[in-house]
Amino acid sequence: ISRTWFLSIIQNEFRTGKIDLDSTMNLLEKLQISFDFAHVKHVFKKTVDKRKAHTINIEDFRAIYRTIVHRPEFHELFRAYSPNCKILANTELIEFLRKEQYETEACETTALEIILKYEPIEEVRKRRQMSFEGFIRYMSSEDCSIFKNDHRTIYQDMNHPLCDYFISSSHNTYLISDQLIGPSHLWGYTSALLKGCRCLEIDCWDGSNNEPVVYHGHTLTSKIPFHSVIQVIDKYAFVASDYPVVLSLENHCSPKQQEVMADYLESILGDKLLTSTIGDTVVTQLPSPEALKFKILVKNKKVGTAEEGMLRRDLDSHGETGEISEFENMSDEDEADEKAPLYPKSDSSKRKSEHRPSHPPRKKAKMKKIKIAIALSDLVIYTKSEKFVSFEHSLANQKCYENNSIGEVRARKFVTHSAKEFVSHTSRFITRIYPKGTRTNSSNYNPQEFWNVGCQMVALNFQTPGVQMELQNGKFLDNGGCGYILKPEFLRNHNSTFTPHNVGRYGKPMSLSIRVISGHQLPPSNLSKTNKADPLVQIEIYGVPEDQAKKKSSVIKSNALSPRWDETFSFTVQVPELALIRFCVEDEISLVTNEFLGQYTLPLLSLSKG
Repeated sequence: ISRTWFLSIIQNEFRTGKIDLDSTMNLLEKLQISFDFAHVKHVFKKTVDKRKAHTINIEDFRAIYRTIVHRPEFHELFRAYSPNCKILANTELIEFLRKEQYETEACETTALEIILKYEPIEEVRKRRQMSFEGFIRYMSSEDCSIFKNDHRTIYQDMNHPLCDYFISSSHNTYLISDQLIGPSHLWGYTSALLKGCRCLEIDCWDGSNNEPVVYHGHTLTSKIPFHSVIQVIDKYAFVASDYPVVLSLENHCSPKQQEVMADYLESILGDKLLTSTIGDTVVTQLPSPEALKFKILVKNKKVGTAEEGMLRRDLDSHGETGEISEFENMSDEDEADEKAPLYPKSDSSKRKSEHRPSHPPRKKAKMKKIKIAIALSDLVIYTKSEKFVSFEHSLANQKCYENNSIGEVRARKFVTHSAKEFVSHTSRFITRIYPKGTRTNSSNYNPQEFWNVGCQMVALNFQTPGVQMELQNGKFLDNGGCGYILKPEFLRNHNSTFTPHNVGRYGKPMSLSIRVISGHQLPPSNLSKTNKADPLVQIEIYGVPEDQAKKKSSVIKSNALSPRWDETFSFTVQVPELALIRFCVEDEISLVTNEFLGQYTLPLLSLSKG
């Protein structure tokens, strides 16, 4: 049957007897097979080289099709469930689904859905059976992806307060290369939003003709008008996700241009801009992502409280400015604070109790005053930027709608020396981590160590590929890729005693067994003139320190088309809720160096069995 079906689809192309490489590609597409150009080209070339020709006949095409499509590992599996090795009846398919794919609920309906969706041969489909051709198409489909199907849509409770979620966040979103002389570009915002990023950073400076500009201040990076950035955000904010977008303003503008910013935000974003509290004027807890759907929030310094701002709502506040006082030597924007004492010295008795002799202050912390346009200040509702002083200070004074930004170096010290206080802090307040200023090449830190203590906005340079962004992208595949992931209970509970270094009663050990069977059409090595590579697979677990692990497969020599490993790896994971698993395929170039071929990262709990 499958031969008749196959010939009926392809024979028309062979009217003239032979076809070339382009027609071969088109025919494979017609057969609904995903293939890699380099591999098909190589197999085609091998076929024609024997005859010193440039075309192939119908039998050659069958042989190429089998080489690319009829994978032996699929055949072995198919034969194990098909008594005649030609067809799977729906009962045999059900058995396969239950035993191999762990679909305990699988029934006749499930099997029929799969047959109708993937069986290409009409008469087999009509008999409610599956041929090997259908089986291949099913096994190569999204339905058999290692990523859990029900995690591809939003399945988490979206009604918790904002601070209960990990939020996909970008640093210096306007840069598309390095931090010193590279271009600033609107594409930075478009691409971050299309990847589901929900917190964007905008560095604003005074520009000419009273037009604020966005760029990395005091550097040679190019400038883009503030209004253009807001227009792009307006256009792309809710393409990938309905949930709220936070604009983190790093504001260096004069009050006069801050008013211009406020005008642009209101006129361009219109109803999308959140300009008042939802429900009660008195804010006792942050609203949920669900309550803020399709809203854009401004994160900036603010004069006074949320309630005072609300009382001013209908008054024209143009020309009015307010002042904020804060400690000068504790800048959030650059990493100067890494050298500064953690507890600034001050004469007020209220702050005296927080001063610890273990951090001798180098000099008396000066207070500086910052001028803010009331028009912009009043657009800040639930995301008020507040200078971070200490965990004790926040616990005593900070309001739920006030958030802190902490540089990675200082944050890392907290993870090491006061993880419990850090977890307690992030259970109450949104905390943003950002890369240290010396990363001028836009390199990234490992976000995992800050997710481990519950930091919501772990901001990365989205423009820089590498393991760090792969972890970011992998983590946020979860929950439908909406950019918000509910934190585990032990990172939301105000009384939690969890720390990443000592998980104690919060550990839920899970044993994980992974069999690496085979690869298919891997990217060939850069060193190969044909389609060869010497691939190996590395499986890595990222999570709390005791869960970090790395295991490697053997190397399969000169085969990128269909390497076969059949190796099993076992792991025990203490805190699966925080773990990510990364599969990395490399080409062994020498005993000391490997070349990256590809990777896939996903949350451990999104791993599908089977």
